Amino acid sequence: MRFQMIRKTEFFLLYLLLILHGGILAQFPTDAWAAEWNWPGWRGPNQNGVSHETGLISNWSQDGENLMWKADFIGRSTPIVLNGRVYVIGRVGQDITEQEQVACFDAETGKLLWQHRINVFHSTIPFNRLGWASLAGDTNTGNIYAHTISGIFLCFTGKGEIVWSRSLTEEFGRISGYGGRIHTPVVTGNLVIISFLNTSWGSHVVPRHRYFALDKNTGDVVWVAAPGGRPLDTTYSTPIVAAIKGQFLLIAGNADGSVYAMDVRTGETVWGFKLSKRGIQSSVVVDGTKVYACQGEENVDSTAMGRVVCIDATGTGDVTSTHEIWRYDECQVGYASPAIHEGRLYVVDNSANLHSLDAETGAVHWQHSLGTVGKGSPVCADGKIYVTEVNGHFHILRPSGDACQSLDTKRIERQPGHYAEIYGSPAIANGRIYFTTEEGLYCLGAKNVNSIRIVPADVLTRPGNTVQFTVRAFDNSGKFNTAEAAEWSLNGLVGTIGSNGVLTLNENGGGQAGTVSARVGHLQDAARVRVVPEFPWVEDFESIEDGKNPPHWVGAGSKYVVRAKDGNKVLVKSPVKRGLNRSNVYIGLPAMRGYTVQIDAMGTKPKRNLPDMGLIANRYTLDLMGNHQRLQIRSWASDLRMAKHIDYTWEPYVWYTIKLTVNIADDKAMVKGKVWRTGEPEPASWTITVEDPLPNREGSPGIYGYSPSEIYYDNLKVWGD
Repeated sequence: MRFQMIRKTEFFLLYLLLILHGGILAQFPTDAWAAEWNWPGWRGPNQNGVSHETGLISNWSQDGENLMWKADFIGRSTPIVLNGRVYVIGRVGQDITEQEQVACFDAETGKLLWQHRINVFHSTIPFNRLGWASLAGDTNTGNIYAHTISGIFLCFTGKGEIVWSRSLTEEFGRISGYGGRIHTPVVTGNLVIISFLNTSWGSHVVPRHRYFALDKNTGDVVWVAAPGGRPLDTTYSTPIVAAIKGQFLLIAGNADGSVYAMDVRTGETVWGFKLSKRGIQSSVVVDGTKVYACQGEENVDSTAMGRVVCIDATGTGDVTSTHEIWRYDECQVGYASPAIHEGRLYVVDNSANLHSLDAETGAVHWQHSLGTVGKGSPVCADGKIYVTEVNGHFHILRPSGDACQSLDTKRIERQPGHYAEIYGSPAIANGRIYFTTEEGLYCLGAKNVNSIRIVPADVLTRPGNTVQFTVRAFDNSGKFNTAEAAEWSLNGLVGTIGSNGVLTLNENGGGQAGTVSARVGHLQDAARVRVVPEFPWVEDFESIEDGKNPPHWVGAGSKYVVRAKDGNKVLVKSPVKRGLNRSNVYIGLPAMRGYTVQIDAMGTKPKRNLPDMGLIANRYTLDLMGNHQRLQIRSWASDLRMAKHIDYTWEPYVWYTIKLTVNIADDKAMVKGKVWRTGEPEPASWTITVEDPLPNREGSPGIYGYSPSEIYYDNLKVWGD
């Protein structure tokens, strides 16, 4: 959630920047937020072939295991998933009834909701290549856009009603060859953008690869751009939209062999990069200010075939204005588009080899064979890669640093001995994987168990104790199903866990915090465990990593961290950039009693304000107040129900030892605090004593600080009576 909020803020600021510079582009950021839970375009919500969903399957069977449903549909492109529906385009009929069709299925059940059949005309594209271009969905309106083989460009409502249509061939002279290469539309803000080769009239007589931006609601043309030169081939590189340096760019491979970036508002060319001596088929992928592009033909500067490049996307001007960061030569990626995830670029070459490249350097980490013909683009999700191969193969892989493990491979057949072609990529939404083949539309997912939870989910305990964990499984409706056997593991805990889910903590493990994880098939959950040792405690912070704090402390976060100072390590509370400077840290169990807590503390005064610093015991606070030059004991900060203070003069940049204890007797609490200069003899008498007739009988020891300036703590001690 925190990541999503940061991302929304960044997009919103970019959006405002565009408005202030003259013209509302469309609400591309809004589209991206809403798309997060759908698969509205063929490369997913972030246009990079990545899903953030977890709990996805690692294997399946055509006989029924993890096969949620299968629909009678013939397709060769990637499904889109929007608002609980799956939309596909493909072919239907035989001989005189042969047509292209757009169909909509219920994403949960596979029930056909509607279909629209379209005649084929003005085309030399054969029947088996109908449905070449994937559909595009608009997350704001729910409308669906289809580019048909005949050049009819359609806008449907989610219910299948036609909103508008344009005949790209008859109106704009769209060119399509025998091969079937036509372009997938892209929706961004108030625009739907489609590209194609055309020769029309007037200034459009010269054949070029042109980009047409239409009003997504009306179909009216908003702008037309032709960034490239003479087309070298028919192509189908789908544009992507990316925010780079405050500007929204439409970036795509072009039929002249270059990659171009255009201003989405106007179509004006921002930069170009010459890559190939033939047209570019693959779509690019963007990460930050880097564009990754692939091609499988002769390179522009050598006779070698194929190249993957990383391009600096901050250029301006013409094809010489941007530059190459790295290249990977003689890798023919002519059809599939890359995916980028966690610093790795994944590309499928024409021979169906999956390559894992370092996104920063282009170094090859590993290669993995998928079969013989590679045209489907990989999708990364849940620590796995889902990818198809033309000859009927559907792969589920687990990538690692220097290798790739095959978790599951299925070969789908149209009939015994004859494989079903698969050209499209998987779409992932709501825990399910959708893909089309010549043999049907498939939906994969966990059939009986949709999620698991470990009980108890959060544990507070002591070293040497045992804790029994169990796993509860839930079905797709969220109903508790059964207890499940699981594979157990520990992270950050000193102890063992058996196959029965019993955690045994080491007696000498000390204070610690970590997780207990359980895996049932492809599903995983984790429980939090915090371990607090018995008294006495001594902590000088020397064994704590800089920038960290003891993991079992509550509330320390980034406010209290260890740092080296004067040859030692100390705990530091610095002023915060956001939020409150006042906070407590709890270092024990809430039921503790009968103890004394002591710490060395030093306040600083770089400007006008001194900090407040102190200790907590039995839910009472001993506060050495800086600006007030007081020593106070209290239990209720706002109303000071039980509170007392005395004047106490102390100096910045001087270490003081602070000590606090609570004695309960005769239904009263005697709260006693003591302060003295560190290194000097401890005073015999308590500096301040307060009686509370309504005693707090227990509570966690802790540390208190109010830090308009830095506070240093060292040599924490807690011991029992």
